[in-house]
Amino acid sequence: MKYYSLKQILKKNAQYNIIIGERSNGKTYACLLHCLKEYICNGNQFAIVRRWKEDVRGKRASTIFNSICANNEISELTNEQFNNVYYQNGCWYLMKVDIELKKPVLDSKPFAYGFALTDMEHDKSTSYPNITNIIFDEFITRSAYIPDEFMLFMNVISTIVRHRDNVKIFMLGNTVNKYSPYFNEFGLTNIQSQKQGTIDLYKYGNSKLKVAVEYCDNINKSKPSDIYFAFNNPKLNMVTNGVWEMDIYPHLPYKYKPKDIVFYFFVIFGNDILQCEIINVNDDSFIYVHRKTTPIKKDTDLVYSLNASSNIYTFKYIDKPLHRIQKKIVYYFQANKIFYQNNEVGEILRNYIN
Repeated sequence: MKYYSLKQILKKNAQYNIIIGERSNGKTYACLLHCLKEYICNGNQFAIVRRWKEDVRGKRASTIFNSICANNEISELTNEQFNNVYYQNGCWYLMKVDIELKKPVLDSKPFAYGFALTDMEHDKSTSYPNITNIIFDEFITRSAYIPDEFMLFMNVISTIVRHRDNVKIFMLGNTVNKYSPYFNEFGLTNIQSQKQGTIDLYKYGNSKLKVAVEYCDNINKSKPSDIYFAFNNPKLNMVTNGVWEMDIYPHLPYKYKPKDIVFYFFVIFGNDILQCEIINVNDDSFIYVHRKTTPIKKDTDLVYSLNASSNIYTFKYIDKPLHRIQKKIVYYFQANKIFYQNNEVGEILRNYIN
């Protein structure tokens, strides 16, 4: 078996290193090991960032380094001074069990600190001058993101970095959501069409900021574990070879003419505009959702957008209707009478609602 290596993306010397690929390809292992080596060789600590507090506490936190310990990486790196990891109060320490004392002996200081985006307010006043690497694992999700999550993450970075410029950030994600809001926030304009096995480098005006995005290659074309995912379900391609996970959405059931459209509204999500048409045809009515490739022209059109607007016809929440027509729109969602141009359009609308 071959596993992911940081070798290529580190050559880009970027402040942000976004690594996307299939599950269990070794990207988390590679980042943890890289940061551990930095600590053991140079004393540089690192931060482990997760979305929820539960992910950097208790049992979940104490098992993060299990694979590295099982492979004797720590023992080899420290010349057997330590051989394990001990988790305590949001920190990770190198450890070795003292046979005579029958208790764990810890390193004098932690090598890593845990941060949760949901717990950000409690970390603002603390200083971390020795942290030079930040790992944000599983930053992509198919479920709901925290409100204003990007700014919460920026606040975590600000708390750690302060006035320094020697910190590298590693953001790791499985290919579970092609329309993560982070992609728009970072301005990753090529993320939807980026090919596996490539690294894109983004620069921002005259600043020295660089963001490297690696879409990991499918290193092992056939793995023994693939036998467990051989069902006829295209979504499992994400598990076995790292393609973007995508649900199967219902497509248009009937052909229709422009006169069959009784109302339309728009959904804006990032750089995408969706046109949603309420159609009445063949004694049936439903909503058909497709891409709109031109700007919205009328200020009086009903628009749903995450961006704040003073326009009285622009709203944020589809599922919190204020007017009669909005209640009718919610009915179509509740009755599963929504059809899509293709699966990608379905993903965009699902992410907007999330």
